Amino acid sequence: MSEPTEEPGRATADVPGQNAEYRVAHLRDRLAADDLGELGVRIDVRAGAVALTGTVPSAHCRDEVLRITHEELAGLPVHCDLVVADATAPDHTEELA
Repeated sequence: MSEPTEEPGRATADVPGQNAEYRVAHLRDRLAADDLGELGVRIDVRAGAVALTGTVPSAHCRDEVLRITHEELAGLPVHCDLVVADATAPDHTEELA
């Protein structure tokens, strides 16, 4: 009988009793290596919950970070405090006094 295969990127999320810090480190690696290459997100474990803080370039990027986070940290409470950077062009000139 062969052992069940694990889906890549999900192995640590499905292991009971897995260390939260280990799972967070794996999440950091995945976010850095993913197409997003997102290194501006800080991930901390606080009182049994995971806090995401930082600034991301777009709402799409924030949504992707959250999707990946929920995949990697299934079963852990996640608090998201990610800010989307406003990169729109100004609609008027700035008047300096």
